[in-house]
Amino acid sequence: MNSKDAREPSEAELAEMDRDQLLKLGGALDGVEIVDYPDPWPVKGTRAEKRAERGVALWFLLAGLAGLAFVVLLCWPDVWRYKAPEAEGTFWYSLYTPALGVTLGLAILGLGVGILLYTKRFIPHELAVQERHDGGGEGSSEIDRKTIVAHLEDAGHRSTIARRSLIKRSAALGGGALGLGLVALPVASFIKNPWTEPDPANTLWHTPWGPEHPGDVVYLRRYTGNSHDIVLLRPEDLDAGGMETVFPFHESERNDPEKLSAVFNRSDTPVMLIRLRPEDAARVVKRQGQEDFNFGEYYAYSKICTHVGCPASLFEQRTNRILCPCHQSQFDALHYGKPIFGPATRALPQLPITVSADGYLVARSDFVEPVGPAFWERKS
Repeated sequence: MNSKDAREPSEAELAEMDRDQLLKLGGALDGVEIVDYPDPWPVKGTRAEKRAERGVALWFLLAGLAGLAFVVLLCWPDVWRYKAPEAEGTFWYSLYTPALGVTLGLAILGLGVGILLYTKRFIPHELAVQERHDGGGEGSSEIDRKTIVAHLEDAGHRSTIARRSLIKRSAALGGGALGLGLVALPVASFIKNPWTEPDPANTLWHTPWGPEHPGDVVYLRRYTGNSHDIVLLRPEDLDAGGMETVFPFHESERNDPEKLSAVFNRSDTPVMLIRLRPEDAARVVKRQGQEDFNFGEYYAYSKICTHVGCPASLFEQRTNRILCPCHQSQFDALHYGKPIFGPATRALPQLPITVSADGYLVARSDFVEPVGPAFWERKS
């Protein structure tokens, strides 16, 4: 029977047809002739068939175990916390990101290979010939809907998935674990509540640039590669047009190696200290209420991009632009760090600085606004 000879049945006849009859009718209406439809396993329950089933299930099981390992690593307490190169636990911390990549990759690989093997070993490889015709742009009729459902049901029946409980369970484990990992990935960022810290400096509103007590002086400290070195900056240490990343130093930290290292582990401490050239400093536009935040030609901006928190670590001397390499946001250092290109919408927070009596650059206070990207409690 071809598409020209096929007679469209009435609704009553269509309702009484079983799946095989609907298959034949759908093929005839579409001009499809199945030349060969071999059963991959004509003899059921052979060793080869069971071996093939176990092989598919093994890949799905690998996907499930890798997916669960990914979720455990993602949520394991403290394993994701930054460790300085000389700190205890650095080796295991260095393996954290590779472990996440390996486990997620194995989960996706196992699921993909399992599906490919099942398709190759258990789905019949039919040989069909179809007449070419133009559907005319008409929507699907009731007959088309009935016959396509029958074809899908027949494909599932002939694939023998209904009786492959081992494959179904392992596939559910692999797919479920991978899905759980993909859900846990964005949820993991909510595990730590930033408002439960007893130290105000550890909340999103404050940074270690603020004084710990009245009279406390916060110096601008250079990072030399050794977290125990204390190198404080004077104005003459930076050339005109130069930039350097600085960190806060409190005198109370001088004999405390742990605190000396901890300041480099935080995400809210890096500050970009810029010394403008005299001709550029004359063109600066200052933010209202922050007119005295600079010290002469010296301006200090948070190095944390206000888009998603990447380090805005590039300074283009010729244009006086601060660039974030992650998503290409650009900020104008001559216009209070205002964004002029890219997805960032807020200016970089400016740190008020001055020079102490002993000639060192110091912070006058903490930032007057939170650093980094927006969060729910922030109003602007």
